[in-house]
Amino acid sequence: MHNQTKYNSVIFINDLADKRLGAYLNIKEKDLTGRESRFIAEGKVVLRVLLNSSQFEAESLLITENKLAGLQDILPLVPDHVPVYAVSPSDMDQIAGFNVHRGILAVGKRKTLHNIQNLIENLPNNALILILCGISNHDNIGSIFRNAAAFEASCVMLDETCCDPLYRKAIRVSVGATLQVPYAHNGKIDDIVKTVAEAGINLIALSPQSPQSLYDLPVNGRTALLLGTEGEGLPQHLLTSLQSARIPMSRRFDSLNVATASGIALSCLSRANFD
Repeated sequence: MHNQTKYNSVIFINDLADKRLGAYLNIKEKDLTGRESRFIAEGKVVLRVLLNSSQFEAESLLITENKLAGLQDILPLVPDHVPVYAVSPSDMDQIAGFNVHRGILAVGKRKTLHNIQNLIENLPNNALILILCGISNHDNIGSIFRNAAAFEASCVMLDETCCDPLYRKAIRVSVGATLQVPYAHNGKIDDIVKTVAEAGINLIALSPQSPQSLYDLPVNGRTALLLGTEGEGLPQHLLTSLQSARIPMSRRFDSLNVATASGIALSCLSRANFD
């Protein structure tokens, strides 16, 4: 029998072989993303977003004992059927396979799976959309989602070559925004662009080579901003066929990081009134 006690609905475990900890084993080396829509959430801020999400739900929590006192405002949000496990900080590090200095992990699961069509059907009349092509860096994905949340983009559409927003690092960098901003992650970029265009949504391809300044571009109605990977950028046939715009910057420097560019562009195009 496993050595455990239970206090205020928290289950204390000191047996590293306890099978209930299986989802948290060696998460530095293995990511749950792609496995039945399950993922690892990390940190207090992300945990709060997960517990308040309508799109995702928690399956279990793993907390270090010294962090429990600081979670008294969050633990009441945990549904009764979701177990909360507590271990020592040293055991947490051994279980996860790295130094979990935040001391807070959770296994989450997707409840709602969006596709491009149902995202479009639920857009407001003055929506701002992000379309991502070939963004394979987890830090960039996380930062772009964080910017999308900050400037109230309605949704994000990712083509099949983008990395999964539910990777642990992407969720952490986004500060939980990948669990908050609705998104769809499937399909070829040409098919996504075609579907969006057929819905009557204005498309703007962001490119440093465009002769048109983003600040001089008249923007009305529902608008989709296309971002490509750093270096190669968007496919040339899209830049040729779509309206493009650039962020004015020094001609003596190559370009901005794609995540930084997304923040500037979203700020320029945002429909929200933050005053």
